[in-house]
Amino acid sequence: MSTKKIDSGAATQVRISVANISADLVFETNSSVAEVKSAVAAALAGGTALNLQDSRGHEIIVAGDKIGFVDIGVAADRRVGFGAL
Repeated sequence: MSTKKIDSGAATQVRISVANISADLVFETNSSVAEVKSAVAAALAGGTALNLQDSRGHEIIVAGDKIGFVDIGVAADRRVGFGAL
């Protein structure tokens, strides 16, 4: 039996800074980088809430006027051992 997760594609890691909150929201989503970018742009342009779903199926909703910044990237594989240096 294998313990490796079955990957249907590269997960996108998202970090959102919310105004007046010291901690950032950090999660992975199955949406592409382009899909996350367009959702953020629509929320900022329209002043509406940003709605995203993480890879576990949870819904993340942030008020568009409270977004400080959004960092979007592809999650990297975790390396273990001396070869990771």
